[in-house]
Amino acid sequence: MKFRTLTLTLLAIVLTAACGGPEQPAAQVPETARPATNTPSDTSSQAATTETARIELAQADAGAATSPRFSSGEHYEVLSPAQPTSSGPGQVEVAEFFMYSCIHCYNFEPYVEEWLSSKPEYVNFVRVPTVWNPGVRLHAQAFYALEALGKTEDTHAAFFREFHNNSNYLSSEEALTEFAGRFEISEEQFKGAFDSFAIHAKLQRADELTRRYRVNSTPSIVVNGKYLTNATMAGGYPALLELINELAASERSGN
Repeated sequence: MKFRTLTLTLLAIVLTAACGGPEQPAAQVPETARPATNTPSDTSSQAATTETARIELAQADAGAATSPRFSSGEHYEVLSPAQPTSSGPGQVEVAEFFMYSCIHCYNFEPYVEEWLSSKPEYVNFVRVPTVWNPGVRLHAQAFYALEALGKTEDTHAAFFREFHNNSNYLSSEEALTEFAGRFEISEEQFKGAFDSFAIHAKLQRADELTRRYRVNSTPSIVVNGKYLTNATMAGGYPALLELINELAASERSGN
């Protein structure tokens, strides 16, 4: 166990980057919020000042969320306004935004699995695949299909290995169907789930959440719709999990 922990720690030090996503557009100030007497330059300046003040106020409100080791604006961002989650009352949602094609998501997965074995009961962990382009959308569709079939536990790590270790990029529905077949999923079962209305609705929801939480790289973590962080910000994978625990504990005490 000590050797495994040391190995994971060394790996975290070497690989603490993230896979980038599309650039997010800057927030636009509605026309109705703009004073008619100001020039365009005045309006831009005032909007920027207002946005900065709002973010600083949100960060100040969240300043006591963690121990002195972590600070808002450096190790995590405060989402303002906080966003609603799909978790039940008394639960703190921890959402991981990932891509199967992201090497850093693959490297993070062993840490996630170890954390899941000991996470607090009040934490509801959910995975959200990004859908930034047709390739990752196809993988996201497969993730939700396998989840609907109750096979996530069997297939999630295997999907990462297939892509990164075996160079099988699972870039077509046929390849995904063959992969699913290895886990006692018939072609009819997989395609029925893969093409279902429910799965397409989940893809739309994943895209909405990615935009709402302003996620622009993977893996990224959102705690209770309020805090956004990643391994680069936190200082490595072990530190990221410690930060997640602190933010989740803070959210629980605030409920």
